[in-house]
Amino acid sequence: MREKNVFKKTNFIFIFIIFAACGKPLEGWNKYVHSKDALSAQDSITGELLHTHISTLASDEFEGRFPGTVGEEKTTEYLTQTYETLGLKPGNPDGTWIQKATMTGIISEIKAQFITDDERWVMNVGRDIVGNSFQTNESVNIKNADLVFCGYGVNAPEYGWNDFENVDVKGKVIVVLVSDPPIVKDGELDDSMFGGKAMTYYGRWSYKFEEGLRQGAAGVIVVHETAPAGYPFSVLQNGYDGEQLTIENPNITPLPFQGWIPLATAERLFKMSGMDYHEQKAAAVIPGFKAVSLQAQFTSKMLNSARRFDSNNIVAKYEGTDPELKNEYIIYTSHWDHLGKNPELEGDQIYNGANDNASGTGTIMAVAKAFSNLANGSKRSILFLAVTAEEQGLLGAKYYSINPLYPLEKTVAVINIDAMGNTFGRTKDLIVIGKGNSELDQVLKYAAAQDNKYLIPDAEPEKGFYYRSDHFAFAKQGVPALYVDGGLDVVGKGKEFGHQKKDEYTNNDYHTVTDEIKNDWDFSGTVEDARILFRVGYAIGQHNVWPKWSEGTEFKAKREAMLNP
Repeated sequence: MREKNVFKKTNFIFIFIIFAACGKPLEGWNKYVHSKDALSAQDSITGELLHTHISTLASDEFEGRFPGTVGEEKTTEYLTQTYETLGLKPGNPDGTWIQKATMTGIISEIKAQFITDDERWVMNVGRDIVGNSFQTNESVNIKNADLVFCGYGVNAPEYGWNDFENVDVKGKVIVVLVSDPPIVKDGELDDSMFGGKAMTYYGRWSYKFEEGLRQGAAGVIVVHETAPAGYPFSVLQNGYDGEQLTIENPNITPLPFQGWIPLATAERLFKMSGMDYHEQKAAAVIPGFKAVSLQAQFTSKMLNSARRFDSNNIVAKYEGTDPELKNEYIIYTSHWDHLGKNPELEGDQIYNGANDNASGTGTIMAVAKAFSNLANGSKRSILFLAVTAEEQGLLGAKYYSINPLYPLEKTVAVINIDAMGNTFGRTKDLIVIGKGNSELDQVLKYAAAQDNKYLIPDAEPEKGFYYRSDHFAFAKQGVPALYVDGGLDVVGKGKEFGHQKKDEYTNNDYHTVTDEIKNDWDFSGTVEDARILFRVGYAIGQHNVWPKWSEGTEFKAKREAMLNP
């Protein structure tokens, strides 16, 4: 009996030591988010400051901030002058404020048609289909390519799922569905398959194009549906209207065609092949699904004009004070670019991008000011990285992540700010996109609690927001990354009001010329959220602990390999 009690006591002490050891770093972060120095410095983040930055960047003068235009020149000048005034250092070790990212811009003029033995459908480009090719040839054509419906276009060995099994799509054009296969078990989404309700990278359009290329397809056509895509087809119509950007890879020849069709086009295409689209879609989620050849062919003629130019990642550095820790870095990221302007539009032609993403860029500038007001500095160094060409597929962030100015193995964390979203007042909550992925959530929880805020996960994980912003380029390389969105539980107005305002933006303003500062914008919540994110970065900058990925997260192994080569 006594031996048993001794065992219990010893076990208890052992467990207590473990919890104490685990808890100490977290307590340290909690201490730092309450630092008097940080609380004093954050007062410089005001509604007036945010309004100034956002209204400047989103003004007509900046012409929608498309890379490689006068809008980029004005944006680069405004950011560098601001950072220089704050006393920050140029972030590039070569002594400049910019990292040159070489881009290729393509304008594709397309004609496309679906053909069967009985019918030839010459589509209305922009209404019935959108797309392009990043091949730099002046003429890029596909003639009478067979069409194959490949379900969700996923090859995921870890889930035992392969939509390309027993089918050869080389030289063919594949038609695929957006999102992951929603596998249902016992009437519920199966969490063991593709993240259940939460989208994995397999669900992203960029993956569909990449996998089609790996399979040797001549083209990839993604079927757009608003709910799984997370945005209406008009977003794609606007996005494909004009120049498309890419980072060229000399070892890869791009697809001759990549694009989207709306639901109505998909329904008609399948009907031309004597099939029902919705029946085939339902079959595509059944394990063992086999690709289906359509009784139709695809022809496209494309004239491409290409240009190569350098676009700018704008980098400012707040240097750390600790001799040992100052060569470790926390990066605040936001993308400065938007969609530019379309001279073919009647009336307003400028995509001002006030929320997306002048608000994010303005916020990291405001956070930079708070760091510059610290009395005792930060032990670690802080980088403020405004990246280019996010709207073209996270290109600026991707460029930095594979050509880092500072080693990724010395990069402690990334804090990403993309469309702050909260322009309708203070909220009781904060949304964490990808909540549970890393210990950064705990630091954020401590900082948010100071303002009596609670954290909630993304309410729409099926839309894959975690894979749609700049932090993802760093996460893919293994660097823990935090991505926060404004909350929904609006003080005095409730959650329903918050949902209403978010939906209004998505449905009416997202990627349209109406994304401008509105007269009723309330920056009080934006200020509060910006101050929280400042305190998060400050806490990580003061603590010698490195936040880790959570167990089971797909990025954990990459980080461990990076830090323990």
